[in-house]
Order: sequence, then C-alpha cells, then structure tokens
Amino acid sequence: MKREHFSSRLGFILITAACSIGLGNIWRFPYITGKYGGASFVIIYLIFLVILGLPVVVMEFAVGRASQRSTAQSFNLLEPKGTKWHLFKYATIIGNYLLMMFYTVISGWLLYYFFKMVKGDFQGLTSDEIGHVFSNLLSSPLSMILCSFFVIVLSFGICAVGLQKGVERVTKIMMSLLFCLLLILAVKSVMLPNAETGLRYYLYPDFGTIQKIGVQECIFAAMGQAFFTLSIGIGTLSVFGSRIDKSHSLTSDALYMGILDTAVALLAGLIIFPACFSFGVAPDSGPNLLFITLPNIFNVMSGGRLWGSLFFLFMVFAAISTVIAVIENIVTYGMDLTGCSRKKSVSVNLILLLLLSLPCIFGFNIWKGFQPLGEGTSILDLEDFILSNNLLPLGSLVFLLFCTRRYGWGWNQFFKEASIGKGLPYPGFARKYISCVLPVIVLVIFISGYLSLFK
Repeated sequence: MKREHFSSRLGFILITAACSIGLGNIWRFPYITGKYGGASFVIIYLIFLVILGLPVVVMEFAVGRASQRSTAQSFNLLEPKGTKWHLFKYATIIGNYLLMMFYTVISGWLLYYFFKMVKGDFQGLTSDEIGHVFSNLLSSPLSMILCSFFVIVLSFGICAVGLQKGVERVTKIMMSLLFCLLLILAVKSVMLPNAETGLRYYLYPDFGTIQKIGVQECIFAAMGQAFFTLSIGIGTLSVFGSRIDKSHSLTSDALYMGILDTAVALLAGLIIFPACFSFGVAPDSGPNLLFITLPNIFNVMSGGRLWGSLFFLFMVFAAISTVIAVIENIVTYGMDLTGCSRKKSVSVNLILLLLLSLPCIFGFNIWKGFQPLGEGTSILDLEDFILSNNLLPLGSLVFLLFCTRRYGWGWNQFFKEASIGKGLPYPGFARKYISCVLPVIVLVIFISGYLSLFK
C-alpha cells in the first residue's frame, strides 16, 4: 500500500505544531510563568526550548522520514541486526493511547464550557456558583461521557476521510482560526484597565524575583516546560516525519514548528496576564485558572459573554487539533502493524478509545475514592504522571541514544538524513553536546519529576 504524504510543506508544519500546541501552551505556560517570576522565566524557557527540545524534534522527524513508517515499524527497519530497539515501539503506542485517555476528557470540558458561555449560563452567578459549575461537571459522568465521546467521534471521523482531505485540510482551517482568535483576544486583553501592570510583569525581566523563588527551582521548571511542550518522546512527530519528502531540511521544519508553538504560548500570556491584573487575580492561581478564575473574569468584563465564548472556542480548537493529530498517529500505528485499511483502523481504535476514556471520567465521580498519588489526586493525575514523568523523558532518551550511538542507528546515519534538503543544516558542531550532555539533562529531568512528586 502506497504511503499517503502531505500535499504541502505548510500542512506538515501546521499539523506537527497542532500536535504540540494545546493545554501545555495555553494554560500551563501562563500558569507556570506566573508562578516562577514572569518575563525572566520566559527568557530561560526560550533558551532551553532551543537547546533541549529542538534537537530531539529533528531526531523524531529523521527516524520517521528515513523509515517511511511510524514507530510501530521504524526501529525494526533502522536498527542494527540482532538489537532490540524495536521493543520501544510498545512504549510509543502506549504513550499515544495514554495521552488520549485523559486529553479527550479535558477537551470535552472545554467544549462544555464553550456551550455554557454561548448560552450565557455564567451571567449573574457569584464566584462560588461559578466554582460549582466545574465541580458539578466533574460529578456528572453522563455529561463528561457525552462531551468527550463527541470529541473522539469527531476526530476519528476526520481521520477516516484521509490524511490530505481530512486531517491536513481540517488542521489548516482550525489552526488559522486559532491564530485569528488568539490575536483578537490578545488585543482585547491588553486594552483592559490596568493591563499595563500585567504586561510589565509578563514582559519586563526581573531576575530578583527568580532569586527569591530559587534559581535552581526556576531552571528545572523552565527545562521541564520546554521539554514537554513539544510532545517529544512517544513518536507523535515521527509519524508525521514518515509522511514528508526529502526536499526540505528537517532542522528548518523543526524550527518553524517550535516558533509556532512558542508564539501561541506567548500570545496566551498576553491574554491571561493583563486580564488577571486588570481584575485583581493572582497570575499563579493554579489549575483552577482555566475553569474557575477566567470564567469569573469574563463574568464581570464588559461583553464578557462574547469574549468568554471566543476564548473557549479558541481553547476547543487548540485541544481538538491536538486530538486529531494524535489520533492520526494511533490510526497509522494500526495500519503499519497489521497492514489493515485506514477505515478498519479507525473503526477498531474508535471503539477502543471510547472505552479507554472511561477510567479518567469515572475517577472524578464513581471511582473518586481511588486516589493513586495521594490525597486529592485522581486517575487523570496517574495517567498524566505515567506519561509526562516517565514515557516522555525516557522516550526522548531512547531517541537520543538510538540516533547517536553506534549500536543504534548511529550519528552518521542520523546526521546524513537530517542534512538532506534545502534549509538550515543540523548543527554537526554540537555532536558532543547532543550525544553526551543532552542525555544526562533528560535523565535529570526524569529524576526531578519523581523528586517533585515525593515533595
């Protein structure tokens, strides 16, 4: 069966960006920036994004393009005879399923809030009553099932149409609308009363704040955010690398993807920080920022129903574009492993993912007594911990070792593939850093994730 490729380079860049642009950019980035000191933290984050994340992005692209397969088969084709690198494919498959087991549920929450905003259900509510909206949603398994199942069925339906006519076409539209909404909301936010205080906090570096919080803690937070925002380590980007030709440099494509990913994160900060300071809300108010704090802000803002609806529509686009991208990976895994048709892989995986999303949903209501990581935690926290603190860093470490060690694919083969095409060359001068230093940094990030859990 001939492998379907993207119709354009733009389609490839947008869908890889869609894979990484999501809640990590729009909620977690502003929240963690507020927690660790604003603009000075952003500078540190951007440095680590370039020196930590982008080298691994190129490796995922290269493994996919060289093998013309997803990680379900790419390591089998590229590994030296007698080695066991191909066993890593099971970790990448599990990682993609695990991500969708809770990400589709959160996407359903965003869809629920969008319809609530459009209907005007938040108008006239007190702060406590707005908080109860979220708790009532979590306590209703039926509401969450309906919302998350809608997201899953819609995304699989788009993937069933095909790569070019379905996934690529829809992603182009959604990403274009996402950026338009983002710019509109950012302009509105910076024009709010007292917005300049939030802009100063967000854009003016104050390294004294970092010293108060703790330099080491801020650096680890910046490393972690830069590392996880690109969704590296579970083969999501490798799948799309297998669907492009060799006319353009992988380094250039990785850079464009990183720029889009970072632009969304920075613009999200331009929405959230001015709004928080304008209405006297702490910018580090934690996970409730998205579902409690911001609805309260929209509730007292002039034209808040409209702006709140646009904000949650923007969030829905960001979340569902990620879901579509990862589900395309899952569909491709099924096709590569079994040789089945796209429609059969879609049908089987649709049923499977509908069932696999249920534990996360039930963890907030009928199974809420199960608190796997300590008091106040849920099944979602466990799924996120397995993925973010284990599969992503360890998977990235596997890609690094596979592409730089002679008992893997090896530096020479990787560098040859990464250097093909027009555009920026891969930094060959950084071989020692990428081969020796970067794996140690990734291992440190993995260990720090466990240390923070025990704290």
